[in-house]
Amino acid sequence: MRVESDTTFGVYIHWPFCLSKCPYCDFNSHVRHQPIDQPRFAAAFAREIETTAARTPGRTVSSIFLGGGTPSLMDPSTVGAILDAIGKHWSVAPDVEISLEANPTSVEATRFRGYRAAGVNRVSLGVQALDDASLKSLGRLHSAREALDAVAIARRVFDRYSFDLIYARPDQTPAMWTDELKLAISEAAEHLSLYQLTIEEGTPFFGLHAAGKLKTPDEAVARALYDVTQEVCARHGLPSYEISNHARSGAQCKHNLVYWRGQEYAGIGPGAHGRLDIARVRHAIATEKRPETWLMRVEATGHGIVTDDLLNSEERADEFLLMGLRLSEGIDPARYKALSGRALDPHRIDILRDEGAIVVEANGRLRVTQSGFPLLDAVVADLAA
Repeated sequence: MRVESDTTFGVYIHWPFCLSKCPYCDFNSHVRHQPIDQPRFAAAFAREIETTAARTPGRTVSSIFLGGGTPSLMDPSTVGAILDAIGKHWSVAPDVEISLEANPTSVEATRFRGYRAAGVNRVSLGVQALDDASLKSLGRLHSAREALDAVAIARRVFDRYSFDLIYARPDQTPAMWTDELKLAISEAAEHLSLYQLTIEEGTPFFGLHAAGKLKTPDEAVARALYDVTQEVCARHGLPSYEISNHARSGAQCKHNLVYWRGQEYAGIGPGAHGRLDIARVRHAIATEKRPETWLMRVEATGHGIVTDDLLNSEERADEFLLMGLRLSEGIDPARYKALSGRALDPHRIDILRDEGAIVVEANGRLRVTQSGFPLLDAVVADLAA
């Protein structure tokens, strides 16, 4: 079903290639030692955009996000071709937000003006740490100095920019993180993404951690690091608007809000995911992960889709709850009821409120408290039961 507040429409573009695979990363990213045939991939992106747009006519694109992988390995002409294809097959809002993820190396930073000319108006830099020892342990190819230089270039070229940091790294203390965070805030104009290091199965870090060769902060220290993150950012005017994202007022990432508010978006490229409303039904879509296989599928059939599931009302409502409660604004329980056909259990709400995990605002919105966010999975499970 379409809900009136769901008219926002985003487009996610996945560029799956990296220069190297970071040991903590479980994203769909691939290293190729031969040059990528960018014109061929650009044509395939345009073809999949065309096919997807034919299934979703009448949409106006409010945000575009080029993620990966490492999109800043793309030539600006490739980015321009992809954005031109989006503009050809969908309407694009005058105030569209067009974000591109970039690695902060000096080589990639030289392409920033080309991306701006192609239409990108916001860049998100994968800085990850501001000291060289941590960057080396995280498998990053840039130095702290290179990262700060790239941030400075982004500041000159783009009106909007953000960068990511990873915390709860091995041997990191709250005092160390406080100093690093203050430095980051002094360099960040409006937005920071701050992620706790998680050990994901299938990554090199997972094997090292299991063998006792990689020690991450224990639960108490990790919680202290989270609390430092909230306190320091709020004090410096970048409060959290989502568990891991902090922004000045009005500077939230419009595209990521599409995901968290349960709105509609197309996923284009190898391993991309989408949520499309077709014939009043929400489709959960995923494409082939292997880049060359995706490429051949698109060239043969017009798309790389390998999964196209229809979400029932309960599945859609649960997804809305899971994503929406990540936001500091919380959710409107009336929308949950409209999606699921049933109201949230008032008894469970009362228990969680008494425990200090959630609050119910005067306007009826339900949101998770700062003390409840570290327990978010349990809160969501309780409410969805």
